Amino acid sequence: MTEPDMEPGVELDAEPPEAPATPPRRRRRGAAVLATILVAIIAGSGLFAAGFALGDRTASQPGTPAGAARAFQPFWDTYAAITEHYAGDPVAVKQLVDGAIKGMLAALGDPFSFYLSPADFTSSLQGLAGEFEGIGATMTSRSVAGTEGCTPLGPDCALVVVAPLPGSPADKAGLQAGDRVDAVDGVSVDGASVDATLAKVRGPRGTVVTLTIVRGSAAPFTIAITRDIILEPEIVTRTLAGGRVGYIRLNGFSDNSTAQFLTALKADVASGERAIVLDLRGNPGGYVTAARTIASQFIASGPIFWEKAASGPPIPTPALPGGIATDPSIHVAVLIDRNSASASEIVAGALQDTKRGVLVGQQSYGKGTIQQFLPLDDDNGGFRLTIARWLTPDQRWINKVGLTPDVPVPADAVAAAGGTGDAVLDRALQVLGFGGVAGGSTGSTGSTGSTGSTGSTGTTDAARERAG
Repeated sequence: MTEPDMEPGVELDAEPPEAPATPPRRRRRGAAVLATILVAIIAGSGLFAAGFALGDRTASQPGTPAGAARAFQPFWDTYAAITEHYAGDPVAVKQLVDGAIKGMLAALGDPFSFYLSPADFTSSLQGLAGEFEGIGATMTSRSVAGTEGCTPLGPDCALVVVAPLPGSPADKAGLQAGDRVDAVDGVSVDGASVDATLAKVRGPRGTVVTLTIVRGSAAPFTIAITRDIILEPEIVTRTLAGGRVGYIRLNGFSDNSTAQFLTALKADVASGERAIVLDLRGNPGGYVTAARTIASQFIASGPIFWEKAASGPPIPTPALPGGIATDPSIHVAVLIDRNSASASEIVAGALQDTKRGVLVGQQSYGKGTIQQFLPLDDDNGGFRLTIARWLTPDQRWINKVGLTPDVPVPADAVAAAGGTGDAVLDRALQVLGFGGVAGGSTGSTGSTGSTGSTGSTGTTDAARERAG
């Protein structure tokens, strides 16, 4: 999964932090500040997220909830029996508590809600900061039917390499897209969650992890990879059609990528370019606040998305004022594919519903929920919990469905002769009125950062995750 998400993904929309001693609530103002501070604090230590929120501790009153004594009696009977009569090897109370928390979250049957050990919780937040330690590969869980986001791993659900980052330890060691990971350091992944497995793949810089790989029909083999600090480029810019079209590829939604995007878009508009290609292919998501900011550069008013919590009506998240390219004479094409998820879908859905942009490519991933990271006291780690659904401006819920492109282009389409060498980009240029021919291009890669996640103190994240 996307690391992602993901599992896929992560948009981290910065929803306001939760107040201590209260259960999760809907949006509160000021969450973005907390998320920004937290990310800044951990930025030096080095995940990927797609639609997450960062919350404060949300403990309620200790003990059995009022009115639920009968329902909880079997739990306390089991706990008492274990602590008083279990004759096996001693088990710490903390281990029992962690197991109970893990079981409650697993009972939800939601692949995006799960328990995180202290190390996994820290690692997840570090990844959101744009820098992480690991091997530098995107992985996803994939069922035998070909769908992503399955769990747990086993004969019917494989952990598959989507792609190693260019120049990363995984790339240098020979890991390839499509490789299936059967074991980590000699221990089979069968029965394990994607998150727990990816946590084992990640690890401190300079340490070695050995992956057992199945490639095609060949016999399994092992690859030893020395972990390092991983930085991923979040922005790639080009000028196409003889300087008439600006191209911005966005690989994640974080504070870093947002700042880089605004700089690139300002430069495009200032140079007189009246057409923009926004490439969100392969983008698993990130901060919801980043998605809102980026969509607001093209949409002058109205909702960017709606958020529907566990109770109450949907709440609109309006466009921010002062967008750089809200002038309708600036035409926009958005490139999407099956790996465009979460925050990517918030942006693409907003531009599609408001008729501000044309979607070109393949059906998107289909992640319509927002998660929140919640820490637990006493070094008990934390958990990720789905706290809301998000809807497009027209209140469409695209979960497990995805966005349908206005101009579909098959994934295996052949690029036009004399074009860019990219069939989807060629078609977008045609839609924008430039005949699908690049007409000359220059390019640059922006500074590196994290693959973000969306969340207003919550995140919407795809099923992919960055493996360290």
